[in-house]
Amino acid sequence: MKTSGVEPQAKAASTEGGRRTRDRILQAAAELMFKQGVAGTSIPDVQRSARVSASQIYHYFGDKKGLTAAVIEYQNTVKLEQQRPLLDHLDSIDALREWCERAAVRLDAVHCAGGCEIGSLASELSDIDPSARLGLATGFAAWQAAIESGLTRMRERGDLGADEDVSALAVALLAAIQGGMLLSQVNQDATPYRRAVNVVIDHIADRVAAAQASPSTSR
Repeated sequence: MKTSGVEPQAKAASTEGGRRTRDRILQAAAELMFKQGVAGTSIPDVQRSARVSASQIYHYFGDKKGLTAAVIEYQNTVKLEQQRPLLDHLDSIDALREWCERAAVRLDAVHCAGGCEIGSLASELSDIDPSARLGLATGFAAWQAAIESGLTRMRERGDLGADEDVSALAVALLAAIQGGMLLSQVNQDATPYRRAVNVVIDHIADRVAAAQASPSTSR
C-alpha cells in the first residue's frame, strides 16, 4: 500500500544489486534525517553513511527533495508495517492499551530521544514544503484509519454506542500519541506520553461502559 501523497522524483532500481544500493541509500538517509533533521543532512552525509557515490544518489532520487520525499514514503510505510499485527486488532480497550504501552516501552529504551520519526519530519517540513506536508498528512491519515477501523468494529459489536463518533476518538488518540511523544522528548521522560494516551483511552473505556449500561445497546 502506498502511504505517501508525495510524488517523489525517485527511480526504481532494475537489478537486484541496484535495489540493494537504493535501499541502503534510503535507509541511511532516513536514519540521518531522523537524527539530524532534513536541513542538517547533506548529500555528502548520505554518501558517507551509505558508502555510495553522489551520482548513485542522484540517479535513484534526482536531488535532495526527491530523496526527502522517498524518506517520507519509506517512514510512512515501514512504521505502519512494523506495527501491523497490533494495528489490525485495535478493537478492544486492552488492545489499545497494549499498543500504546509498547510505544512507551520503546521511548523508555531510548530515553525518549528523537520522538516519532514521522512527527519529527512533520515538525520540520510542514510549513516549508507543501509536497512533503501532503505526504506526511497521508501517513498520519493511515495511522488514524487503523485506529478508527478498530473503534468501528467495537461500535459494530455494540461495545460503543451506535452514534459514537469513532473518527473523533481516533483523532484524539493520535493527537495524544504525537503530543505525548513530543513532551516526553523534551522532558526525557515517557510519563507525559503515558498520561496523554491513558486519558484518551480511559475516555474510550468510559464510552464503552456507558454503551453497555444503555438498554438500547445491552446484549
